[in-house]
Amino acid sequence: MMNLQVHIDQHSGFCFGVVYAIEMAEEILEDQGYLYCLGDIVHNDEEVNRLTKKGLKIIDHVELQNLRDEKVLIRAHGEPPSTYELAINNNLTLIDASCPVVLKLQNRIKNSFDKDETIYIYGKHGHAEVIGLLGQTNNKAVVFQDINELDLPSLPKNMTLYSQTTKSTDKFYEINEVLKENGITVNTNDTICRQVSNRDKELRTFAEKFDKIIFVSGTKSSNGKVLYNVCKEKNPHTFFVSNPEQVDNTWFEVNDSVGICGATSTPMWLMEQVKEKIAAF
Repeated sequence: MMNLQVHIDQHSGFCFGVVYAIEMAEEILEDQGYLYCLGDIVHNDEEVNRLTKKGLKIIDHVELQNLRDEKVLIRAHGEPPSTYELAINNNLTLIDASCPVVLKLQNRIKNSFDKDETIYIYGKHGHAEVIGLLGQTNNKAVVFQDINELDLPSLPKNMTLYSQTTKSTDKFYEINEVLKENGITVNTNDTICRQVSNRDKELRTFAEKFDKIIFVSGTKSSNGKVLYNVCKEKNPHTFFVSNPEQVDNTWFEVNDSVGICGATSTPMWLMEQVKEKIAAF
C-alpha cells in the first residue's frame, strides 16, 4: 500500500444548469422509460452512458427534422430560434432545460441585434451554446475565440461585445482592453457565469495544496480543458483522466497527498470512483 491521502474538491462537479437538465431528464425517464435529447446532455461520456442505459436517446439536428409527436430535451447549452420553430412544425414537445444564465444572455443578444448593434461574441467556434447565441442574430454576429483572429485595423469603431458564459473572465477583460487600446468604442457585456469563473480561482488554490492533482473530465468539455490547464499551471504534477481505468499508479509516490477535481460537466459519482481507485494503490 502507498498510503495515499486522497481528497475530492467539494466545489467541483456539476454546475446548477447541468444539475437542472439531468434532474429533468431522470424524472421523465422514470415516468416514460425513454426521452430524446438534442445533443449530449453534458460533455461527459461516462454520465451520458449512465443516462443512455436509463433510456436517454441522443439525437442530432438532422435526426430532429425527421422526429414527430415526441418529447425532446433541450440541454443546458440552449438552442437557436430555428429549433423552436421546427418543434412547432413537427408537433414536438420541448422539455427546455436551457441554463437560466444562457437564456438571459440569448435575450440580451437578441435585444442588441434588434437595435442594429454590431455584435462580437467571444466564444468557441461550433460550440452548442455559441450556435444558440448566433441564432439570436440570424447568424450575423462575429464569433472569435482568440483576439488574434481579428484584424484590428479593419474592425468597426463601435461594437457590442458579449462572451460565451463559460469563458475566462480574465481573458475577456484582456480582449476588452486590447480593443479599446486600438481606438474601438466597446459596449462591454460581461455575461460569464460566476459559478464557472469562480472555479478558476478556487482550483488555483486547491491545486497548490497537494503533491499530485487528478483532473477528471470528458474530452469534449471546453470548460474541462480550461480548468485542467489552470491546475497544471499551478501544479505541474496534474494528470487528466476521463474514467478510473486511466489512473496510473506510477504517477504517485508513497505518502503522497492527492487532490481530485473536475469540470462543471464532471459528475461527483465519477470523482468518487477515481478516489476509490487511487485509495486502493
